[in-house]
Amino acid sequence: MIRESERTLSQARERQVVDAGDYYIGILRAGETLRITDLEGNQAADTLFYSAADPAERYSATDTICQQGNVYLGAGSVLISSRGNPMLDVVADTCGRHDTVGGACASESNTVRYDLARRCMHSCRDSWMLAIAEHEEYGLDKRDITHNINFFMNVPITADGGLQFADGISAPGKYVELTARMDVIVLMSNCPQLNNPCNGYNPTPVELAVWDH
Repeated sequence: MIRESERTLSQARERQVVDAGDYYIGILRAGETLRITDLEGNQAADTLFYSAADPAERYSATDTICQQGNVYLGAGSVLISSRGNPMLDVVADTCGRHDTVGGACASESNTVRYDLARRCMHSCRDSWMLAIAEHEEYGLDKRDITHNINFFMNVPITADGGLQFADGISAPGKYVELTARMDVIVLMSNCPQLNNPCNGYNPTPVELAVWDH
């Protein structure tokens, strides 16, 4: 479902561009709203959420899918934690849907999907690992890298239950907004994938904007 935001960027407390292949890590406080904007279209923002009070509680794709009865996220979706608590509400969305099951690129998936020679190409998992290594203050480690949301990514489920990495349905300027129900750590990799035709073999920046209560 498409739902436009009533917020204006001029009133945002914070704005930041995250280049393709780079990461973002930070805390979104309860009541604050995060907008992720696909600046040039067909990009994927691979994102994990954790409770800032106890990172052992984190976004759960399984609980979220079961709660809403839908494998895709969009306006009106509630992100549910591994302890069954609501973490964030999707309050606006101009893309239409976002993937919860396709996972993130890693050296292993680069090898399986593309070629052995692609094994060492930069991946979202690399970005996450770099983020937690450079920001020990968030208390995250390798074991905390679990299933993620691929904002803006189009991963249809086939009739036989498989996954298809299809052309994106996003476009320049499309965005999704989430309002936090609890203090959350946001860990994002702006996907660096150069081997997937879904983004035209050209990963691009996204912009993050945050509004106060």
